Amino acid sequence: MSNRNMILAKLRAVQPAPRPLPDVPLYDEKLPPALETFKKSLALLGGTWVDAPANGDIEAFVRSRFPEAQVFCSAVPEVAGARRVRDVADPHDLYDVDVGIVRPSFAVAETGSIWLSEAEYLVNSLGYLSQHLVALLDPADIVGNLHHAYHRREFFEANYSVLMSGPSATADIEGVLIRGAQGIRSLTVIPVPRVPIVG
Repeated sequence: MSNRNMILAKLRAVQPAPRPLPDVPLYDEKLPPALETFKKSLALLGGTWVDAPANGDIEAFVRSRFPEAQVFCSAVPEVAGARRVRDVADPHDLYDVDVGIVRPSFAVAETGSIWLSEAEYLVNSLGYLSQHLVALLDPADIVGNLHHAYHRREFFEANYSVLMSGPSATADIEGVLIRGAQGIRSLTVIPVPRVPIVG
């Protein structure tokens, strides 16, 4: 018997009997209102909440927020953009994207985070090569805390996922905060209800 197998055999011999995991509460008894909490948490981490336009023209609204931008790449049906992410074959092709537009599966009020996976990005580099990221979030998709978030089915279905809280940021030892250091320079969240799927 090799040393490795001998060690593993000894560990198996003293392994405790399996027992059920404890029930972990969701800590939702005194949760504050999800929408207001999300807005505050998002702002604290450098993100921006912007109410949707009254006329419902999301594309024109997004373009007006970034007047200098040239390449808008969209992963959502509400915004056509100059480039559809579904047409991108190579993730490197998104190197020149000024504004990426996505729809998070859900958001977490406690942390001001939006949840994105390969299902929402379609091409993961959209969330990191874009200069600015715009998220169309249905307010009904905001959960109160991370305990609720970790119970969502998306965590078990995704191959890749991220909870994004504001733009990329770094700070040196003197406390100088730089936003957009390694990724997106800004994160804008616009409340846009999901369009019901018919059929």
